[in-house]
Amino acid sequence: MEKFDVIVVGAGSVGMAAGYELAKKGVRTLLLDAFDPPHTMGSHHGDTRIIRHAYGEGVQYVPLALRAQELWEELSGLSGKTLFARTGVLGAGPLGSPFLAEMQVSAKQFSLPLEVMSAEEINRRWEGMNLPDNFYGCYETNAGVLYSERCITAYRELATSLGAVLLTHTRVTDVQVESDHVTVTTDQGSYRSEKLLLSAGAWNPALLKSLGLQLPLVPTRKTVAWFAADEQLYSSEKFPAFVFELEDSIYYGFPSIDQTGVKIGRHDGGHPIDPDQLDRTFGTYPSDEGDVRSFLETYMPQAAGPLQQGRVCIYTLTPDEHFVIDHHPQHKHFIITAGFSGHGFKFASAIGEAASQLLTDGKSTHDLSLFALNRL
Repeated sequence: MEKFDVIVVGAGSVGMAAGYELAKKGVRTLLLDAFDPPHTMGSHHGDTRIIRHAYGEGVQYVPLALRAQELWEELSGLSGKTLFARTGVLGAGPLGSPFLAEMQVSAKQFSLPLEVMSAEEINRRWEGMNLPDNFYGCYETNAGVLYSERCITAYRELATSLGAVLLTHTRVTDVQVESDHVTVTTDQGSYRSEKLLLSAGAWNPALLKSLGLQLPLVPTRKTVAWFAADEQLYSSEKFPAFVFELEDSIYYGFPSIDQTGVKIGRHDGGHPIDPDQLDRTFGTYPSDEGDVRSFLETYMPQAAGPLQQGRVCIYTLTPDEHFVIDHHPQHKHFIITAGFSGHGFKFASAIGEAASQLLTDGKSTHDLSLFALNRL
């Protein structure tokens, strides 16, 4: 049986980042993935992700977001790949929005550039916007868009060049955790290591349950769609990425990049699923296109053109939508990263760094208190 220092189960966004960080330290690392990352079966596909720093979901996230930005830019330099586009990100919603208020708190506490704008100012600055008078926005000039699949590829290439072993199309069938080692059995063979990182996304709940740890993690079917849009108004050279917190829903989206159309998704809602039984057909539910088209028709009407494409992906939600990054409660050589709730990708570089620190040093330089297991 081949032996490693660390086995990483799930080589998606966090797992691949952690694999790189471990390999960089000279840790003999095995990365296992049931597919071939980057792929379309988990939570990292769909070309792009927003990265924001003045964080509306909680000021506690800001240091992690800023470190993640540094690491993405470092990765871009090391890999020679363009991984980030500084499009700016607009947060918008009605007066009294808690999300927008928290963005302002975050910006003030960390001295981040943030423009607070009225609906009239927003509509004038970006002619493709159609915000009502009772809306306002917070525009973060240094934020933008990550090219998610390129990010995974960059980490993969660097990790393997530094000696990490990646086994693709290798499904984990059993994990045995002993006091001083871990044995991972797959459909391709068994492997042993001193330490384990579980970062299997929507497959985390089943694997944890098999180990006697039942966490309130809910894999959820989500969709995104691209619509033909007026390029003069919505191209990425002119239009920002955006997050709208409405009274009863949350939407996020991207400008048209390379004339692919405006991409948009709904953050809330969705359907709980078993990831192995997921219907990946876009349009299965009328809301797949209907919700996002209705949003565009209301707030960005010239972006509500013909549907260009639609894709199905997965969120894995925790009850409070904060992450899980912690030791297993009985096994300090077993680290769990889970429940990224649809807003985790931007942090993957920093979470990979934090996970590698937990595995090698037993603690992290990042404040991970918000993500402790015992809160659930």
